[in-house]
Amino acid sequence: MRALHAGVARHRWWVLGIWVALVAAAVPFALQQSDRLTGGGFAVPGSDSERVETAVQRGVPVNFRPPSLAAVVRAPSGTLSQRDVRAAVTALDRAVARVRHVSLDPTIKEAALFAAQDRPREPVVIPLTIDVDQYHAPDVVKVLRKDLGLNDERKYGGVQLHLVGASALWAGMVDLTKDDLAGAERVGFPIVALILLAVFASLAAAVLPLLIGGVSVLVTAALIAILAKHYTMTFYVPNMASMIGLGVAVDYSLFVVVRFREELREGADRATARATAMATSGTAVLFSGLAVVVALAGLLLVPTPAIRSMAVGAMLVVLVAMVACATLLPALLVTVGRWIGPGKPDPGMFQRWSERVVRRPALAAVAALAVLLALAAPALGLRTGEGALRQFPEGHETRVGFESVRGLRGAGDATPLRILVKPKDMDKSVKILRADPAVKRTGMRTITDDKKWIFGVVRLKYDADTPQAKAAVLRLRRTLPAGSLVGGDTAAQIDFDHAITSSLWKVIVWILVATFLLLVVMLRAIPLAISAIFANLLSVGASLGVLSAAMTWGTGGTGYVDTVVIPIVIAVVFGLSMDYEVFLLSRIHERHGVGASTRDAVLEGIAASGRTITGAALVMVAVFACFAATGVPVIREIGLGAGVAIAVDATLVRLVLVPALIVLMGDRAWWAPQRKRASTLAAPSPTRS
Repeated sequence: MRALHAGVARHRWWVLGIWVALVAAAVPFALQQSDRLTGGGFAVPGSDSERVETAVQRGVPVNFRPPSLAAVVRAPSGTLSQRDVRAAVTALDRAVARVRHVSLDPTIKEAALFAAQDRPREPVVIPLTIDVDQYHAPDVVKVLRKDLGLNDERKYGGVQLHLVGASALWAGMVDLTKDDLAGAERVGFPIVALILLAVFASLAAAVLPLLIGGVSVLVTAALIAILAKHYTMTFYVPNMASMIGLGVAVDYSLFVVVRFREELREGADRATARATAMATSGTAVLFSGLAVVVALAGLLLVPTPAIRSMAVGAMLVVLVAMVACATLLPALLVTVGRWIGPGKPDPGMFQRWSERVVRRPALAAVAALAVLLALAAPALGLRTGEGALRQFPEGHETRVGFESVRGLRGAGDATPLRILVKPKDMDKSVKILRADPAVKRTGMRTITDDKKWIFGVVRLKYDADTPQAKAAVLRLRRTLPAGSLVGGDTAAQIDFDHAITSSLWKVIVWILVATFLLLVVMLRAIPLAISAIFANLLSVGASLGVLSAAMTWGTGGTGYVDTVVIPIVIAVVFGLSMDYEVFLLSRIHERHGVGASTRDAVLEGIAASGRTITGAALVMVAVFACFAATGVPVIREIGLGAGVAIAVDATLVRLVLVPALIVLMGDRAWWAPQRKRASTLAAPSPTRS
């Protein structure tokens, strides 16, 4: 890091020029990010629902498939005007003609106009034909939504047009998350700026972390847009990347700037202060970022493109933040560092706090452990589920359209099951389906082109994401003749949930083993690495416990946590907890490396890093809180879980539990098979040595 800093300092104008060019090139790509994201990505390769969809696409003619997309014309006033309905249907017909893979039958168009005249007080449902599978249909519908101006809630006189069906749900989510991201960033940046001003009490020092955060998020948005052109990137990716990237980039640069000012207070000149800050906090930042990337990489073990793309987006933004902190930040410090003063020394609050913890380490450890276990207790009753429609707020045009159809045709009509049975089992299957209490109506449509399957459609009495519908699918999978396949939206949700829950143990094992090995390499102290893993597990438990309690007992709670949230919270919390773990332990290890006893190293480490950790945690919690307040339920749950974990981690864990455990272990905390080898992070300040 010293060598890298020296190179950046010598060629700072080249470095700054490269970053300016990179940002300028990134802007047009970043503006296209949302347009290139998919509403799909939730398929599970090899699952029953995926096999059904593949067989239907290959062997069932389009006119024999149930309509999976429809338009709804409704009058908010309650009565349809024939002239307005005709205008809306004409606009729909023209939009459909411009969009590939979707069509409107002329006879259906005329039937819709007749229905509006015959029953003017009822919404009119217009089935549309779409010739792609359910996993790619959202991308087609996204284009159709844009053409119709649905996100702007365009009206045709006194009537409004909506799109319904599973593909319409996910296409609507693309627009919704785009709006939520813009709102969260509008609120988040000013709040982070205020926190940085409070931490540094200096405008020049506060601007640098904010600039690094903005650049990291912008460049990552461009990279996501480029990747989305070639790979499946779900609509959750920008929110995930921005939420993590803004907090991580600001935190990492904050650590370095704080150390730079601290070295100035110790009497170092600016060049030495920069070099030492990069060699100590800069090194810790790189290892911390690497730990976050390693933890997030565990999500790649979940066999669904949606989860994997979210992991890739989050990993990208952390990597970009690491590169920015290692190159752009020192170049800026060389250029504008003269305006950043040493600041005032930290108050003695953290010194007094560390003395209390060190004086009674056993009591401190037991008290912290009791609180953390109490927070984690509700996680024992954690229930998971999934509901696409609940992601939309009350009054959103997508939700209004679905509720209109539900009121007209009843629940479950817009999301039928798709059944494949062997020809020899058709009669038996029909009897089983008709006898099932959840089935509203059924019909065997046709035989597939390869003559292997009879394709049928089953409409349930319940909406696709209800527990009753999911129970019906599981029951039919058990009772239908062996070899039969049940697909459709409800079945796809079940398969997606199962893919996540069955992969969870792999994710956890990967995170534990990989981060443990990384900590051992960084610290060269096995007991310290074990205590860090233990502390991180407690942070994850507290996060899931609070999340479970909020969803079960909180106002507006659904009674369950979205399934997709669980592995993401585990990976994100475990990774981000390493930030403060590495920063604190590197300070403690640094002091121990220059001769301080374990007790004194803990005292000096907390006193030196306590305020920085608290400030960094405030930034991270503020960012997560902004997304928790403005995002869709999935993003809100991730924001809440991660925000709680960071708050707990930066207080109870890093300032109480971990120091107490190190003091209790004493010199045993530094044990390693090869004690004489120096820690990777043992780069003490020359001015102090």
